[in-house]
Order: sequence, then structure tokens, then C-alpha cells
Amino acid sequence: MNEMLERFIGYVPPGGLWICAFLSAAIPMAVYYINQTLHKYADPPWKKGQGEE
Repeated sequence: MNEMLERFIGYVPPGGLWICAFLSAAIPMAVYYINQTLHKYADPPWKKGQGEE
């Protein structure tokens, strides 16, 4: 059992790789939501009606 656990742990990527993988998804998602919020509150009135048609 111990040998099997050691073999499995050998296949698991290091912690830094997990952090980078998480950030590679979280950063673009955060930028998208921030961008949508800024457009919602900062777009001029003539531009707000353009995407709703």
C-alpha cells in the first residue's frame, strides 16, 4: 500500500504548477468580469442600446 501511495504522489505535479494552472484560469475570468462591470456603468448612453437590440 505504501509503495502504491508513493508511486501516485510521484505522478502528482508540484504545488507551483497547481497555483499557475489556477491563476491561468482565474486571471482571465476576473478581467472579463471587471470589464463587463466597467462597461455596464461607464459606457455612454448611445452605446448601451447598441448590444441590446
